[in-house]
Amino acid sequence: MLQFIVKTVLSALIIASVSTISKRIPLVGAILISLPLTSILALIWLYSDTRDSQKIVDLSNNICLMIIPSIIFFIALTLLIKSNVKFQYSIIAASVIMIISYAVYVFFLRKFGIKI
Repeated sequence: MLQFIVKTVLSALIIASVSTISKRIPLVGAILISLPLTSILALIWLYSDTRDSQKIVDLSNNICLMIIPSIIFFIALTLLIKSNVKFQYSIIAASVIMIISYAVYVFFLRKFGIKI
């Protein structure tokens, strides 16, 4: 339980720090958040929990495969906000678009025999 709390607090501190930095210097915030911080943390936590290198390889490969649908979220969000859709609705719509993109993307990956 203590390990879970440490993971949660550390992860939250990183996210809060990047958010705070982004208020003052958006470019630095964007650079930091574009780093795969959550992926790196997840890989570290997974390895520390399992010591299983194959699980790290599998997760890393799956993360690589899932980048494309993630990018769709940011494209949709930008287009929606630029179209004067309120922020809250833009986030919701971009999330729905991303979820649909994931479903379609996974369908095609499986259709082409790519194991995920």
